[in-house]
Amino acid sequence: MTIAICPGSFDPVTNGHIDIFERASKMFDEVIVGVFNNINKKPLFTVEERVALLKQATAHIPNVKVDCFAGLLADYAHQKNAHVIVRGLRDANDFLYEFPRAMLIKNMAPDIENIFLTTDNKYYHVSSSAIRELAQFGGNITHLVPHCVELAIHEKIKRVPTSK
Repeated sequence: MTIAICPGSFDPVTNGHIDIFERASKMFDEVIVGVFNNINKKPLFTVEERVALLKQATAHIPNVKVDCFAGLLADYAHQKNAHVIVRGLRDANDFLYEFPRAMLIKNMAPDIENIFLTTDNKYYHVSSSAIRELAQFGGNITHLVPHCVELAIHEKIKRVPTSK
């Protein structure tokens, strides 16, 4: 059984993330979406809230499980018996950010492979930080995040969701 981990802060999860999870789920027996708290960011949602939203947003993908972790990704992967790390890339900037991290993991844990999946063209401009900013200023995020996430964002920032 091949287990893959899709790590990220997912604050919030976007349709671009969901696209990556769906595609990874066709490649591996089990995909673990591993939520962590990025210490370099001020989160909108707690880790627990993100896990709950991800569980709702991925409920339609039977072989996706959602979990959270702290510490080194390589250690977490070994705990879960995962030998693949899947990362989504929107553009060259994402690659420049992710590649050194992948090489560090490969150095620490040679048995773990790093796989990069490029996003669907319709999501290349979608990032969690852009979603938070759009929502703060009343922009329409309806087609950028799962419905449950849209409602949670509007509740968190106390804005009425835009109509569909």
